[in-house]
Amino acid sequence: MPSENTLHIAIELSLSSWLVAARLSGAERPRLHRLEGGNTAALLTLITELRLAAVNRVGGPVGVACCFEAGRDGFWLHRVLTAHDVASYVLEPTSILVNRRARRAKTDRLDAEGMLRVLAAWLGGDRQVCSMVRVPTADEEDAKRPHREREHLVQERLRIENRLEALLFTQGIRGRPSLRSWERDVAELRTGDGRTLPPLLRAELDRLRRRLVLALQLIPEVEAERATALAAATSDTMTRKITALQRIRGIGENFAAVLGREVFYRTFDNRRQLASYVGIAPMPYQSGGMDRDRGISRAGNPRARTTLVQLAWLWLRYQPGSALAGWFRQRVGTLAGRTRRIAIVAMARKLLISLWRFVETGVLPEGVEIRTAALPTA
Repeated sequence: MPSENTLHIAIELSLSSWLVAARLSGAERPRLHRLEGGNTAALLTLITELRLAAVNRVGGPVGVACCFEAGRDGFWLHRVLTAHDVASYVLEPTSILVNRRARRAKTDRLDAEGMLRVLAAWLGGDRQVCSMVRVPTADEEDAKRPHREREHLVQERLRIENRLEALLFTQGIRGRPSLRSWERDVAELRTGDGRTLPPLLRAELDRLRRRLVLALQLIPEVEAERATALAAATSDTMTRKITALQRIRGIGENFAAVLGREVFYRTFDNRRQLASYVGIAPMPYQSGGMDRDRGISRAGNPRARTTLVQLAWLWLRYQPGSALAGWFRQRVGTLAGRTRRIAIVAMARKLLISLWRFVETGVLPEGVEIRTAALPTA
């Protein structure tokens, strides 16, 4: 959208109120309006009024460009604005350049005015001033929920298990009772000084046990729901990519779902864009005679990045004859520790690019073993 005769609108979102800043191209100062948080009807009415005032001022057609930062509100507001023919842009907050002074003033007004300047510069052609979020469709966003919910459930399971063991450790007991024979095992437990477990501690342990059992029951339920949804959409392009990934030995249902739904649902022009999105692209540092890489950016999708590093370790086990595994062995040799951890991240980047080419073109990575049936391994 050209910046000439364009009404720029920035919305600073919060729970209780929205601060709307609007400025017509060429105007010196923005106009500020505060609305009740979540009141989209008032927002659309305000945008209509601002557009009409801008049309009367310039005596011709005026475009409207609206922006807000990605955050806890998600993308529903973007869809509301788009449905009402308002060009909407979602800013990546961490990509916006800020003043580097040690202390900066922070108010909703300053944030809204700053977003206005960023939006005007970005629409004017300066693509380095910030990054815009690629908003997923409602179906793409909903398809991510099963593997994300499973991840939260697994984390909850680990937290409860660690809490159980920590409580028992304070009493001199190493290891936790079996869930299958909980009552009997707890009754037989003795503290390090020979006492039975205190009654309030036993009550807390029992509540933790029930939470753990519930989490263990919900994990397969979510996995079954994900498998059912995948089987029901066999003609979908994304489903075909996930199924193709599961054919590779070492990539199970969860890894395939995370890579497919978090990464490969998008379109990338080149491998640098792909690596940057996941956050495993090397960051250059050049100053005077110094020219080196400072490691990976860690600015992309953290869920996909973690999955790729885990998959890279498993790749050495399940695909030892592949070219990537051979590259790792040749690069690392018998070294261990930090060198090995750095090399596995480099291998994860190579693996990501190879899998991207596979799902897009069907070209298998060199030396990869394929299985006839997709069996979950991870």
